[in-house]
Amino acid sequence: MANIKIIKSEFKGQADLQLAPAIKAGFPSPADDYLHETLDFNRDLIRNPEATFYGRVEGDSMIEAGICDGDIAVIDRSLEAHDGDVVVGYVNEEFTIKFLDLKHHDEGYIELRPANKNFHPIRIDANDEFKVWGVVVWTIRSWR
Repeated sequence: MANIKIIKSEFKGQADLQLAPAIKAGFPSPADDYLHETLDFNRDLIRNPEATFYGRVEGDSMIEAGICDGDIAVIDRSLEAHDGDVVVGYVNEEFTIKFLDLKHHDEGYIELRPANKNFHPIRIDANDEFKVWGVVVWTIRSWR
């Protein structure tokens, strides 16, 4: 299972980074000539700072969705979750990160679906303690 450890975000000061133009995966381009736009994670990636948390992913049940062990998920608790969203669910006193599947809602249950064929969906019915804790809006991965 892919569990997630929740970390409260702290938004202090400005964190402007130089933003390169579109980066092609083919031949190199003289991008240094165009470094003038900046990226501020707080301004450009976080819509609701008061409701935004980070979570460190543990496990590989979401690996086929590109969410890997050690990645950091950016979670917005103010968003309403929709069918197919990647969510952080609180299930029976544990956090997990999965796809939300509402297709069986009329049948009395929903599922949290992994993105790894070696894992089974988690079926949630009236006997389970469950809530969507937040919607994953970004993931961050270290490549080193």
